[in-house]
Amino acid sequence: MSKDEQRLTPLRAKIDEIDTQLLELLTKRAKAAQEVGHIKNESSAPIFRPERENQVIQNVLQKNSGPLLADGIASIWREIMSACRALESRQTVAYLGPVGTFSELAAHQYFGQSVQGLPCVSLDEVFKSVEKGAANFGVVPVENSSEGAISRTLDLLLESPLQISGEVVLPIRHHLLSKTGSLDGIKTVCAHAQALAQCQQWLSVHVPHLQRQAVSSNAEAARMASVDTSIAAIAGDPAQIAYGLQSIAAQIQDDPNNRTRFVVIGQYACQPCGQDQTSLVLSVSNQPGAVHHLLGPLAKHGVSMTRFESRPARKGSWEYHFYIDIEGHADDVKVAKAIEELKTIAAFYKKLGSYPRAKN
Repeated sequence: MSKDEQRLTPLRAKIDEIDTQLLELLTKRAKAAQEVGHIKNESSAPIFRPERENQVIQNVLQKNSGPLLADGIASIWREIMSACRALESRQTVAYLGPVGTFSELAAHQYFGQSVQGLPCVSLDEVFKSVEKGAANFGVVPVENSSEGAISRTLDLLLESPLQISGEVVLPIRHHLLSKTGSLDGIKTVCAHAQALAQCQQWLSVHVPHLQRQAVSSNAEAARMASVDTSIAAIAGDPAQIAYGLQSIAAQIQDDPNNRTRFVVIGQYACQPCGQDQTSLVLSVSNQPGAVHHLLGPLAKHGVSMTRFESRPARKGSWEYHFYIDIEGHADDVKVAKAIEELKTIAAFYKKLGSYPRAKN
């Protein structure tokens, strides 16, 4: 046995012993979670409470003295809670499919791996699946740091009775992929319209001769590229792995800090957790100073606005809906006071949800 092996053997034995202890503790935690599940079933309480799980992770992070990094700790505990939650009831989560999309990745990052994924062909179907009870929750993209808001998601949030109960922010890394990893024989680049826009400068410089075709999702583009050697796809790591593609060029997005924000939709209304955000939709009458007047209650009560997005009301009268994110929960005293005043000023008011903020 080498000197290195002599030094490593007792350390490996120690790790094996610790792993056994960890498994015993995880088993105890799982049994406690099952007892919680029995109580919830008796009172028909929700299985998944985003604000509670956020609170659990924050409590663990505060006690973490290293050397594990915060992101690693959060990921470990999210999977522990996901596995324990599945013992109560495996949650079904709808997302924009097919398998391999960033929406699927966002769903697993938020809920963990121990859920049943339900890939949908469109954003409309994601909403319908949750509204009709085919899924407990849905995950949909709402805005991109490079290309702005996802218009269809905003329209659906306005029309749907569902509430936002969480958010996920993902770094978006696009790769140019093909079956062979070569441009030989490639005639068309396929991707979701947003991905094509996020990579348009790179495409114009490096492959200006290729036709660009928008499809329903990057994962669908990857699927097409897996069966057609004349197609290259713009997609991320999950789609590359799912469809066995090779990389022609990695990280071709024009903005190296490209990110997409996803929201979690469902029937559940979150309780305050201390790190909350509230999303609203408002509109005002078409008169001078109306928007400035509308935002006055936020300043008056010291409520910070983190996002402001306008969207045509589609009434043919040049009216707009304003999508606003503010810090705090709707039940917080100062937020509640600001909202009450907003209701008296706004021509239209809808609360989309109060929920734990994502860590960017």
